Parts: sequence; structure tokens; C-alpha cells
Amino acid sequence: MDTRFNLFENEIGSRFAKRFAGTAMVIHGSSLPKSTQELMSLRASQINGCGHCVDMHVKEAAAAGESAVRLHLVAAWRESTVFTEAERAALALAEEGTRLADAHQGVPDETWARVRKHYDDDQIAALVCLVALINAANRLAVITHQPGGSYEAGMFAAAVD
Repeated sequence: MDTRFNLFENEIGSRFAKRFAGTAMVIHGSSLPKSTQELMSLRASQINGCGHCVDMHVKEAAAAGESAVRLHLVAAWRESTVFTEAERAALALAEEGTRLADAHQGVPDETWARVRKHYDDDQIAALVCLVALINAANRLAVITHQPGGSYEAGMFAAAVD
């Protein structure tokens, strides 16, 4: 797959990317556990078929100490025993928030209640913003054909500094 367009080489794209990255840093700096952030981002990226983002979030999660077993089971988290109840609530929110067009009601009240049970208001704000952000990132990468495979852990943080 050849990249269609490099947003970073375009003035508007580059300015947008800097602000987009700044938004991501707000979430990264929140009290939402980093492992939860990476698992949610990975799951949404899998659903959206974004090879670039799957590559990034698998590698960032592994570099942060996430186990290979858990990373391999994210796609089948509902049928797995390796995730906490809080993580399962976050993964449900990530899936349902990503698949809005597939469900006429969006995120069901049952999922929202599970999220409220496990997370405080600041963490919920981070969860909701993360779902929106990763879906936007997936769309940017898929539309412009950003391939997976070349990401190295820490590249995102280095680019933002």
C-alpha cells in the first residue's frame, strides 16, 4: 500500500496535526490508566481497519509492559478472562462508541452504568475524548493510506516534544 498523502508536509495538515497531538497529550496526562488507553485505542483501530494505529498501539502497549496475551486477546475481549471489569467497561465503550452507525442507540445505558461504576468524572471525560480521538486518528490514517509496520515505540511522544 502506498501512502496517498503526507499531512505533515502540508501547511494545513501540519498545523492540524500539532493541535491534534496536543489534544492527545491531554488524555495521556489524565489519570486514566495508560494500559486502558492503549487497549481502547487498539480495539477501535482494529474495528476501523487502521493498520498504522494498530501497529502504534500494540508497540506502545508492549513497551509499557502490556503482556502479549492481553494484546492478542483484545479483539476477543468479551470471550477472554484476562481483562478486569473496569477494562471490560472501557473496551465496551470503545467498541460501542466506534460502531455508532451500527447501533441506533449508540452507547447503551448498561455500558454507561458499568463505566460510571469503575471510573471517576475525570477518567470518564478522558474515556469519551479518547474514543473520539482514536476514531478521528483512524480516519486520517485510513483515508491517506498510512501503512502499519514501521512505527517504533516512543515515536509519537518524540514528534510532539
